[in-house]
Amino acid sequence: MLKPQTLSQTESMPSDSGFAFTRVFFEELVDTALSHATKLGATDAGAEVSEGCGLSVSVRNGALENVERNRDKSLGVTVYVGNRRGNASTSDFSTPAIRQTVQAAYDIARFTAEDPFASLPDTRDIAPEIERARNLDLFFPWTITSEQAAHLALECEDAALATSKRIRNSEGAGVSAQQSHFFSAQTRGFRGGYATSRHSLSVSPIAGKGDDMQRDSWYSSMRHPQALASPQAIGRYAAERALSRLHARKIATTECPVLFESPLAAGLVGAFVQAISGGALYRKSTFLLDSLNKQVFPKHIDLLEDPFVLRGKGSSPFDSEGVSVKARKVVDAGRVQGYFLSSYSARKLGMQTTGNSGGSHNLIFSSRLTRPEDDLDAMLEKLGTGLFVTELMGQGVNYVTGDYSRGASGFWVENGKIAYPVHEITIAGNMKAMFKGIEAVGADTYNHGAKTVGSILVNTMKLAGS
Repeated sequence: MLKPQTLSQTESMPSDSGFAFTRVFFEELVDTALSHATKLGATDAGAEVSEGCGLSVSVRNGALENVERNRDKSLGVTVYVGNRRGNASTSDFSTPAIRQTVQAAYDIARFTAEDPFASLPDTRDIAPEIERARNLDLFFPWTITSEQAAHLALECEDAALATSKRIRNSEGAGVSAQQSHFFSAQTRGFRGGYATSRHSLSVSPIAGKGDDMQRDSWYSSMRHPQALASPQAIGRYAAERALSRLHARKIATTECPVLFESPLAAGLVGAFVQAISGGALYRKSTFLLDSLNKQVFPKHIDLLEDPFVLRGKGSSPFDSEGVSVKARKVVDAGRVQGYFLSSYSARKLGMQTTGNSGGSHNLIFSSRLTRPEDDLDAMLEKLGTGLFVTELMGQGVNYVTGDYSRGASGFWVENGKIAYPVHEITIAGNMKAMFKGIEAVGADTYNHGAKTVGSILVNTMKLAGS
């Protein structure tokens, strides 16, 4: 691999970054859009221009399957005429096209119904210049060729196939190298942008034969390509996961404690975030309505949001509106300390924006009871007899009622030890009860997207089996 380089947010992109456009050019495009919006009579306006490019290569059973290069660009404009808002976008960066796009946004705004909460962020909330310039080490262009990427993917698949003779097939392996940059500005003074990268390596081996075939997968995703796990480690681990699922059984319907593997536990955290996000709150479509300062989790649970983690997948010096972000405790001793709000949703709720336009930042879910030695084996001991879930299927979460029902597979655990793999079951409960029933969080932390959490043990859930 060629050594990647890091760039400050204010530098123009070098020729080997893979980008076709510079930061300076982006600034000129945005200024052209804002200037034209002002000439048309807009009360306020914002514009953002972005570019993304990358390479994706996949192999299957030792042969190259697909090579795809992607490049996209876009300029989006938001125009306000009083409390009327209009949006339009274009991928044509010529001056006439930009003016036409601004005109389209302006026309939409003029004929849109008034919304008293629609406007740019309040000036006091906009990130100051020193915050906008914060370098969080998010950009590492990977100048990998399609041949090099195919070689890495083949190494990963070969490692999986070589793990055991029972690994007889593969759904393939893949390498993805992606990078993007943007610049945005508003008539209320915000100007900022930065570049990011995200690279990954994955494989999906198939174990067994005939009626007893099982597939599993594993991947590594990082901003810096040299931080990716080795193709050999990814391949072996994916193969071991597939092999462990062979000879799976059905189990009888029962009620028992459930341990969610750490990557799946991140999904529980995601469900909580969605339930206390502004859109769900002001629409009253959440089971956690009016949960601020309420006890939602046991007293040993904390949830930290930190936008400033170096190389973090959810890191950002400001949110998508240009609003300041900050590290904070969203949950302290089980009690909700804050929501996830944009400027618009905050106004709808009569509250202050939390700098979460565009979503949450790096989240760390933890328990004050967790000890350094609470690895997966220790968590299985805490589970005792019950279900260890390693795969979930379907989207069975009702965010209005909190009802939870999803297809699952994993392992039946007896006396703290894995007894046998299980499949074709459904686990069910209610998210309110599940959150309050969290007995332990493992030290086997895993970073899934922008969420870091260990395995989560829920005291009881219903299992529908044979």
